[in-house]
Amino acid sequence: MSDLLSKAATAAEIARAVSHDKVKASAVVEAALKRIAAAEPTVNAFTDIVAERARKRAAEVDAGKHHRGPLAGVPFAVKNLFDIEGLPTRAGSKINVDGPKATRDGALIRRLEAAGAILVGGLNMGEYAYDFTGENAHYGPSRNPRDTTRMTGGSSGGSGAAVAAGEVPLALGSDTNGSIRVPSSLCGLFGLKPTYGRLSRAGSFPFVDAFDHLGPIARSAEDLALSFDAMQGADPDDPVCTHLPPEPTLPHLDQGIGGLRIAIAGDYFATGGEPEAFEAVAAVAKALDATRTVVLPQAAAARAAAYVITAIEGAQLHLPRLRARPQDFDPDTRERFMAGALLPGAWYVKAQRFRRHYRANVLKIFDEADIVLAPATPCTAPKLGQVMMKLGGVDLPVRANLGLFTQPISFIGLPVVVAPLQRPGGLPIGVQIIAKPYNERAALRVAAFLEAQGVASAPPA
Repeated sequence: MSDLLSKAATAAEIARAVSHDKVKASAVVEAALKRIAAAEPTVNAFTDIVAERARKRAAEVDAGKHHRGPLAGVPFAVKNLFDIEGLPTRAGSKINVDGPKATRDGALIRRLEAAGAILVGGLNMGEYAYDFTGENAHYGPSRNPRDTTRMTGGSSGGSGAAVAAGEVPLALGSDTNGSIRVPSSLCGLFGLKPTYGRLSRAGSFPFVDAFDHLGPIARSAEDLALSFDAMQGADPDDPVCTHLPPEPTLPHLDQGIGGLRIAIAGDYFATGGEPEAFEAVAAVAKALDATRTVVLPQAAAARAAAYVITAIEGAQLHLPRLRARPQDFDPDTRERFMAGALLPGAWYVKAQRFRRHYRANVLKIFDEADIVLAPATPCTAPKLGQVMMKLGGVDLPVRANLGLFTQPISFIGLPVVVAPLQRPGGLPIGVQIIAKPYNERAALRVAAFLEAQGVASAPPA
């Protein structure tokens, strides 16, 4: 039983044990709350802890008042842009704390709790999700448990930190340009950015409607599949949420990679990063016996167009706050939003037109490949406070370039699983496993295979 209460226990292990009465949900939650209290002075992953709510929920699970679903008794936490009933939805900001409290949990929180999981709190994040570092001017930086002098990556930095530190086995984040995938890579975790529209975004604070995705971060591919399956389903409260029926992924994890055509992204995705990024892709390709290289055409232009759409949509969303309370923004975030407000509207139209063109060309690749491999980040975790970094021999801003390899993918909403590779004596780094729309099943199968082969793994919490 002690192993099930430790920070190394996975969501799947906890759920099986609670369902079979090997451990009480209340004991699991108390152990998680103790770990959070011990880790937070160093890790700074949480901004809100809902201890009494969690205890009440756990007692109800133990008493049989809730169906013991596939996530029975699993503690989880969410990026603080998710609505949590009774709390203001911070979205990493100072301004939102003065706003109304949420009257209802976000859709994905409700779905996880319907599956038996237990919410324990809200997590730190970059202000208004406009961030790749995990640093927050109002609440302090989340710190990478692999080396607490380094960044978690963002903007779902608290989500990465909480899972990597073993505070919770499962966390939810958001991914607009890479904000699930970057923390997963830098913290050495598995992360899933589903297909755009696959999971409901209802009850979450928006950033860029054209790109916003929600998804899980965990310590195993099984936990990603378990949570993803529980969160699927149409939702009329999110106008872009798919009406496709849920497609379970968990039953297919043990099928291996037989029949999957796997390729490696070349050209743009094979330059501009540090050696460790490309070594990770090579190691994964070798394990998968993947030798074919494909080119995602105009990926650099896609990244530029993603920046234009992000800047303009983000600025328009926040113009009322910029006018009313400019002094309460992180100065760096304020400058980016103000710059976006000055961009010509014609640029936005051109970027969206290019997006359709790019998507059509990239989807052709999946006529001949089921999976495409690419680096998740161009380097391992930079130091906290680091402003510049060297990539491919060139000095570049950290904040703008950690999403170098993620932006061209979320730009057209493709599903991606990040598989983490541990580097002996070094920091972890991840590889993107990219699939065609709505084929999360294939990407998760590849991640599970790599985990079973010992190629991908989360390091000890």
